[in-house]
Amino acid sequence: MHINLLFPTPVLIFDINRDITEQELAFINSQPTRSNIGNTTSTDSYILKNIELIDFYNFFKDCLKQYLETIYNSTSDINLRITQSWINYTQPGGFHHKHQHANSFISGVFYIQTNEETDRIYFFKNQYEQLKLAINEWTYYNTESWWFSSIKGQLLLFPSSLTHSVENTSVDSSTRISISFNTFPVGILGIKEELTELCL
Repeated sequence: MHINLLFPTPVLIFDINRDITEQELAFINSQPTRSNIGNTTSTDSYILKNIELIDFYNFFKDCLKQYLETIYNSTSDINLRITQSWINYTQPGGFHHKHQHANSFISGVFYIQTNEETDRIYFFKNQYEQLKLAINEWTYYNTESWWFSSIKGQLLLFPSSLTHSVENTSVDSSTRISISFNTFPVGILGIKEELTELCL
């Protein structure tokens, strides 16, 4: 038997391969916050425009370029512009509600501070399941959700329409901190002769 994975949902993981600096961490920890559902976020929703996070911004841009080249392999001259960006602070016992990112194409989450043994991000299949069967072992093919460990220094890129959440963090852990951002294509999408051209 040969299994073909038709129309898979790509979630790409990149590693920054360096420590978070004391200056970066001090800047992140000094941000004013506002309440969210289950956690708090920075009031600055364009956090990556700050010079203190320029290295993160450049790393994210490089990864987004790789995402476009690897997943879409398009002939169009486009790139992904980072639109809004913010910091998530999830206190011990907190969570991040199930959601998607509207008005965005590809979204990212980068981990600053985590408990790698217990912190996870969950993704959910955005598809109605007509039949429910008893499952012996969960796989990529039969599951309705999947999780990845939240690893400090890792960036996850995924379609913004993909539903995701963070379950309640351990009450024994420290504050879980991540940077999230949205993107939108800039350039010429589609093909003029096919009447699909869109100039952004």
